[in-house]
Amino acid sequence: MRKTVSLALVPDARPGDYVIVHVGFALGVIDPEEAERTLTLFGEVAQSLGEAHDASVAQPGAAQ
Repeated sequence: MRKTVSLALVPDARPGDYVIVHVGFALGVIDPEEAERTLTLFGEVAQSLGEAHDASVAQPGAAQ
C-alpha cells in the first residue's frame, strides 16, 4: 500500500522502507521480512473474515 505520511517522527526512514503508521504519522521503520509476515497475516485475517461473512449470509437466520 502506498500512502503519503509524515516522517517527522522517523527522520531515518527512506523511500521504499516499510513503516508503522498511525493517524498519518510514521512511528517506526520495520524490516522487510517482518513487514511481509504482517501483510500475510492481515491477508489471512481478511480472508477468514470474508469467509465467515459469506457463510453467515448463506445461512438465513445466522447470527451476524
